[in-house]
Amino acid sequence: MTKGKVVQIGILLSLLGLISFKLFSLIGVDNFTTNTFSSCILFLIVITWVSSYVFRVINGKMTFMEQRKRYRKDYEKVVNDKLEAKFNALSKEEQEKLMEDLEKNP
Repeated sequence: MTKGKVVQIGILLSLLGLISFKLFSLIGVDNFTTNTFSSCILFLIVITWVSSYVFRVINGKMTFMEQRKRYRKDYEKVVNDKLEAKFNALSKEEQEKLMEDLEKNP
């Protein structure tokens, strides 16, 4: 999640709290109850948001971790393709010698 999205979500949550406060006031609920309801709604939203963050941290689904996994996967594919191309470019005798060396020294 980018910094811009975090700011947008923060603004959205603030607006949601203001809207719920005004909505309860329009319905005719007294000020104390309106404050309590709007605070509870915001509290539940923030708790849900934070717990989803903690869940992503525990499961390793963070943005950086996902980017790193994708990069590593792409990097390994490129390296493996290059190694395979070099191996295929060798003569049969050189390939066999290389395989024997690899079997001797794992």
